[in-house]
This record gives sequence, structure tokens and C-alpha cells, in this order.
Amino acid sequence: MKVVVIGGTGLIGSKIVSRLGEHGHVAVAAAPNTGVNTITGEGLAEALDGADVVIDVSNSPSWEDAAVLEFFETSTRNLLAAEAAAGVGHHVALSVVGTELLLESGYFRAKLAQEKLIESSSIPYSIVRATQFFEFVPSIADAATHDTTVRLAHVFFQPIAGDDVAQAVGRTAVGTPVNGRIEVAGPERYRMDEFFRRALAARNDPREVVTDPKAVYYGVSPSETALVPGDGASLGETHYGDWEGK
Repeated sequence: MKVVVIGGTGLIGSKIVSRLGEHGHVAVAAAPNTGVNTITGEGLAEALDGADVVIDVSNSPSWEDAAVLEFFETSTRNLLAAEAAAGVGHHVALSVVGTELLLESGYFRAKLAQEKLIESSSIPYSIVRATQFFEFVPSIADAATHDTTVRLAHVFFQPIAGDDVAQAVGRTAVGTPVNGRIEVAGPERYRMDEFFRRALAARNDPREVVTDPKAVYYGVSPSETALVPGDGASLGETHYGDWEGK
């Protein structure tokens, strides 16, 4: 198959391109730095010529409410139109578990808008919703830091390795479109405050993790189960302790 990966030079995209190539597929890394821009349309038609599948793992450069919404709506509309013209048979997008429960955030409102555009398109699709990546643990802690403390709620948290996300997205892409959502998460479920208390201690990070029921996650006060998948989710194989110890 020829698979075009939008955002194919980023954290997850580069892993997907490598995995697909290892399995004999023609994987094209499409991003502004490879001459493909889904906002302006530059290079899009050429990249999609002969493509069987398009995977969109691109992300907005800004999380400001208006900017992130404009990015995902413009990019997705341009991409779907180009796919229709090229005869692409499967659109795969990476999204976030619990998106509809996190709408206090403009970022998650934009992700939901992206999903709705995909669902209303004529192109067969699969939306892969993932939990937070292991790779984002430091930035999540930093965002929750106030002076020398990290303030987090006692909500469920089930992070996943980027490699496992890439595997799930790649497997979905070469399969039959589900015309719906698939959820993927890590193999272990934690309480968010307890997870970060152990994770920071393992890194010899001196910050104290404080359990705060009013703590926000990127501007959102998540419910107890907003950040974890429902029944039937696909679970990655990589455990955080093993990943961190590499």
C-alpha cells in the first residue's frame, strides 16, 4: 500500500513511517518540512497521488483557542478534499481519549470539530483515540507545577508509549476502515497524582506532588474517568517502568 502520513516527521508520525516501511508498505512522510502543507495546500495533491491510505497525526503549532480550531478545521477540510480528488480509500486520524469530556479546553473542542468533519466526509475512516503518551509525562508535570509543587487531581490515568500508539495507528491504517472510533491506552491504570509522585521520584525530581481535587489538566478539570478509555480498548504492551528504564 501507499500510505501518506501527515505529520510524518513528528514523534508519532516518524514511528509510523518506519513501521510501515518495515512491513513493505510505501510510507510517505508529509509535513511542511518535506514540502507538504495542509493549511496552504502546497504539495498536497502531489503527495496523495496514488495513495491508498492517509494517516493524519499532525498537530497545531498553537493551542490558543481560535488558532487551534482554525488549524484543525482548515487542515482537515483541505486534506479530505484532496483525498476525495485522489481517490483515497481510508482516512485515519489520531485523536484523544475522552475528547468530548474535556471541552473546557479549546484544544479538545478543536479535536472534536476535526472528528466531526471526518465523520461527515464521504471517505471511509478510522479515528484512533489514544491516552496521554509516556513521552509527555515531563510536560504534563511542568504544566501542573506551581512554585515547587505539582498539583494534580486523584483521577484515573492510563498513559501509553508512543511506540504502541504508532503500532495501533499503523495496524488500523492497513486494515478495513471501521467508520468509527478505536481507543488505545497503556496496560496499567493509575491515579494521576500517585503516578506522577512515583514518576518524579524515579527521576530524582525534587518537586512535591500535591493531591488537589481542583487541579486542572491543561485548563480542564477532568472527571474521574475522563482520561481513560471505556471497555474494549486496545492496550499497549509497554509498561511505563520498563520504558523509563531504557
